[in-house]
Amino acid sequence: MHESIEMNIVTATACRLVKITTPKRYVLDGLWFGPLRPRRALIFVHGLGSSAFSHPDYLIPFVNRETAVLYFNNRGHDTMARLRRRKAGAKNKYVAESGGMAHEVFTGCADDLQGAAALALAHHAREIVLVGHSTGCQKIIYSLSRPGMPRQVRGAILLCPISDYAAMLHARPRQRSRAEQIARQFIRRGQAHRLLPPEIWPEPLDAQRFLSLYTPDSEEEVFPYAQPGKPARRLGKVTQPLLIVLAGADEYRDRPSEAMAAWFAAHARDGEVRIITGAKHGFRGYEKPLRMTLRRWLARR
Repeated sequence: MHESIEMNIVTATACRLVKITTPKRYVLDGLWFGPLRPRRALIFVHGLGSSAFSHPDYLIPFVNRETAVLYFNNRGHDTMARLRRRKAGAKNKYVAESGGMAHEVFTGCADDLQGAAALALAHHAREIVLVGHSTGCQKIIYSLSRPGMPRQVRGAILLCPISDYAAMLHARPRQRSRAEQIARQFIRRGQAHRLLPPEIWPEPLDAQRFLSLYTPDSEEEVFPYAQPGKPARRLGKVTQPLLIVLAGADEYRDRPSEAMAAWFAAHARDGEVRIITGAKHGFRGYEKPLRMTLRRWLARR
C-alpha cells in the first residue's frame, strides 16, 4: 500500500521536457518539475548507467511553489548511449559521440553539471542544491572542487557515496586485477575506447572507463577510504555544506556503514553525515525516512 501511494504521487506530477546545452556544447535531455521561476532548484545527478528516470521518488515530493526539481541525463546515462554535440557556429548541426556507462569520460561530468546549473539559473533560481546518488556523488564532488560552478550552488546532498574501486576490490579482487591488465594493454595500443572482452569483464566498459572506475589513482576515486593515509583531495576542496546519507545495509560497501560515516565526517570540510538504518543502496522501502532527513537539512539552508 505504501509503495502504491508513493508511485501515484510521482506519476501525477507534471513536468516539462528541457534541453541542456553545456559550455562544451553537449546537448542533454532533462525533465523540469515545478515552477518556472523557483527560489530553489534541486538538481538530481544519477549514478552509473542510470538516467533521468531513476529514483523520481527521492526529490519530486519536494516540488512546491518555491522549489523546482531537475532530473537530467548526464553523459553516463544507460549502458551505452549516443551523445550529441553542437558544431561550433552551427545552430542545428551536431557531431555524434559514444557515451553511456561503457564509454563515458568521467572528467566531462563538470561540463554536464555546469550546463544543468546554467539551465536552473536561466529559470531564475536563486539557489541550487545538487543531489547525487551513487557514482553521481563522485561527479558532484569532482565538479565542486574545480572552478566553473556558479556561486548559486549553495550545497550538495550525497546519497550512498560509494568508492567504486573499494567496492570492486572487495567483491572481485582477482577479476578486477586481470581486467586492469587488459585495460592497460588496450591503452598502450591507443585503444582507450575498446570494450573489454566479456570473458574478462561481464559489464560493458571500455578500457579508459574501467581504469577510471576501478583503479586507486584515477580522478574518479574521489572517496579513497580504502586507501589508509591517502588524502581526500577533491572532497577537502569543497566549501559548500554537504549532507552525506549512507544506507545502513548498502550491498556495495566494503566496511561497516559506521566506519564509512566516520571517514566522511573526518574528511568533509562542512559535512553532516546520516545513516538510514536497514536501507540498501537504492533506499527502496526507506524513501520516507530518507525524505525526512533531506527535508530537515534543506530547512536549515
